Amino acid sequence: MESRFVDRLVIRVSGGRGGDGMVAFRREAFVPRGGPSGGDGGKGGDVILRVDTNLATLADFPSGTLFKAGDGRPGGPNQRTGRTGEDSILPVPPGTTVTDLDSGEELGDLSAEGAELVVAKGGAPGHGNARYKSSRRQAPRFATRGRPGESRRIALDLRLIADAGLLGLPNAGKSTLLSRVSRARPRIGDYPFTTLHPCLGVVERARGFSFVLADLPGLVEGASSGAGLGLRFLRHAERTSLLVFVLAPDLDTSPEAQIEILRGELTAYSGILQSRDSIFILSKADLLTEDRRRTILDRLPDGTLAVSAATGEGVEEFLTKLSKAVREARSSSQGQSSAPRGGERAETS
Repeated sequence: MESRFVDRLVIRVSGGRGGDGMVAFRREAFVPRGGPSGGDGGKGGDVILRVDTNLATLADFPSGTLFKAGDGRPGGPNQRTGRTGEDSILPVPPGTTVTDLDSGEELGDLSAEGAELVVAKGGAPGHGNARYKSSRRQAPRFATRGRPGESRRIALDLRLIADAGLLGLPNAGKSTLLSRVSRARPRIGDYPFTTLHPCLGVVERARGFSFVLADLPGLVEGASSGAGLGLRFLRHAERTSLLVFVLAPDLDTSPEAQIEILRGELTAYSGILQSRDSIFILSKADLLTEDRRRTILDRLPDGTLAVSAATGEGVEEFLTKLSKAVREARSSSQGQSSAPRGGERAETS
C-alpha cells in the first residue's frame, strides 16, 4: 500500500494561559500580623514546531486540529511561584514553512535538524499580592489573573529538500530513471500523472559520497496557474539545488518544445527557478536509432546526454556529471543559509 503523503495543511495553535497570582498572608507562630505572601502564577506553555529529519510528510497532523500548550499553575502561599505550563512540541519534516493565515505573514522556514519555531507563546503569569506591598499599602488584598496565550491559525507547507530534482512532462521517464539510480521505488505506469507526489531517492556513489534526487510530479503547460498538479509541484522544485530536465522522444511534444514549456512555467512561477543550474538528458534512448538520436541531440542544448533507464546506457555518465554538479552546489551554498541551525529556537513576533 502506498503511504499517504501530505505537503500542505492548516492547524490551529494556542499557547497555555498564565497561572493566576494568589492572595495570601503569612500565618506563623509569634507573627500576629504577617505580611502578604501570595506568589505569582506560572507562565503558560508555548506551542513549538521542531524539525525531525525522520519525517518526510505532514500526514501525522490531522488538518484543522487544535494544538494547545499547558496552562500555568496558580501561585501559592509563602511566595511560591506556580508551575510553568507544559510546552506542546510538534515534530515537522525539514523544509516546512509556516504562515499565519490571518495576517499572511511567513513566520518561519524550518530546515535544520532540531531547529525550533515558537508559533504560539504562552500567556504571562498573574502576580500575587506580595508583589503589591508598599509603604502605603502594606496588606494588599488583591492579585492579578494570568493572561491567555496566543492563538492563531497557521498553514504548514512542506517543500522537500533535495540536491537535484527530475523535471519533465508526464510520462517523460523520470520515475523509471530514479528507480534505476537509487533504491527508491516510485509508482511507474504508462499514463499521465503516475507520480502524484514527490519521491526521494538516495544516490550512493564511490567513497561514501551520496546525494538526494527527487522525482517530481509531471509538469504540464499552465502549471504556474494551477494546471495539472500545478503549484503543488512547483513548490517542491524551489528546494532543489539543481534541475534535471528529462526530455522524452516519444511524446506528442518534441523534446525542444518540452524545454520551452518547462522553462516557461518555471519562469512564470519564480524567476529564481529559471536561473537554477540545469542538466539536460534525452530519456528512452533505447527507442531511437542512431541517426534519429543524433538529429534530436543536435537541436537540444550542448552537453545533453542520451540516457536509457531500461538498458542502463548513459546512466553512469549522467551520474558522474550530476555528482560533480551537486558537489559544486553544496560547496557554494555553505554558510549562506540564514535559517535557524539545529537546536536553535526562533520566536514569532
